[in-house]
Amino acid sequence: MRAGVIGAALAMSMLGKFAQAQDAAAGDVHRGKELSYTCLGCHGIDGYKNAYPMYSVPKLEGQHPEYLAAALKGYRDGDRAHLTMHSQASTLSDKDIQDIAAYFAGQPLTSSGAKPGNVPPVASLCTSCHGADGIAIAPIYPSLAGQHTDYLVRAIDEYKKGGRKNPIMKQFAGNLSDADAAAIAAYFARLGPGLKTESRPYTRFGEPPATTP
Repeated sequence: MRAGVIGAALAMSMLGKFAQAQDAAAGDVHRGKELSYTCLGCHGIDGYKNAYPMYSVPKLEGQHPEYLAAALKGYRDGDRAHLTMHSQASTLSDKDIQDIAAYFAGQPLTSSGAKPGNVPPVASLCTSCHGADGIAIAPIYPSLAGQHTDYLVRAIDEYKKGGRKNPIMKQFAGNLSDADAAAIAAYFARLGPGLKTESRPYTRFGEPPATTP
């Protein structure tokens, strides 16, 4: 019964937000790359960690641009609590966010329709939005396949404690123990093909270094 109520609420939330996010996929990738040079200082380094509390900076390549745009707006508008991300996003226009989201998404992951076995019971409700293969069923939801385990645990904790203001996720996360969160994160992190760290071959201020013959 509880799963059905939460599932219906999630569907209503998706319908309410989808119209706001549907233009993100049409962003200008080239302009987004120009705007993203500071973002790559964290999101362009494989295995980079948030300083305090320490957890892995999320992989973004392959994510839905609609979700990335919604997340950036959340940091900008205070619906997500992270000082550095708020500072970065606070000066961005909706157009800037749309273009940055399109750049970081690259080629979004697409579901093969495969249903991996051994889904932990605690993760079964998550799959109704995030997909059994970790690829979200709708662009406004994040894909989780291949994401860092510790980042997923941190995200669940932020929803649980109000650091991310989403009433549906808060209700869901509020019922999870630390062991539940760890099991969910471990399940989605092992799925593939998954999200990747954005490549950062050089900055906007310089071309790739010349090779010596």
